Amino acid sequence: MCAGQLLGARMALLGCRAVGVNDPRGADRKKLIVWVEIDRCMADAIGAVTGVRLGKRSLKYFDYGKVAATFLNTETGEAVRVVALEESRALADARHPEIESKKERQFRTYREAVDEELFKVERVRVDYDEMDAPGRPLSRVTCARCGEGVNDGREVRSAEGVTLCRPCASGGYYRKL
Repeated sequence: MCAGQLLGARMALLGCRAVGVNDPRGADRKKLIVWVEIDRCMADAIGAVTGVRLGKRSLKYFDYGKVAATFLNTETGEAVRVVALEESRALADARHPEIESKKERQFRTYREAVDEELFKVERVRVDYDEMDAPGRPLSRVTCARCGEGVNDGREVRSAEGVTLCRPCASGGYYRKL
């Protein structure tokens, strides 16, 4: 394990507790949606602890590069955003200067620290609708330019009224060779 995984596991427990999801991998598994803001080990830990997955549409990803996640209880609408505090790294150095390894300092501190020393928790509202919900696709259209299918309202209508996928409408992360 690494320090990021430990932070992610603690973040997951804190986020679930804050929105009233007590058994995310069992009885409450259909109540929880989580948005992660980084593609690092923290996100893997959140998935492991909570059981949320991209394939189930219960895990959402935004590439913000932040050690942060938002937890939504879909039954109550309660949501919190949990952010790892920058000060937690310095806390590890201050609390355990006798430990030579930075990784070990962080790991030990992240195990021992109280939640308030590691995280900022803020109540938030998540703009979430049926097209974002877990379950089978609610709609499917075909892009007029590339012919590929687009699920759940992710298409774009051009000024001329043509249905396009997002990459055809505004460019994607790839270019055809």
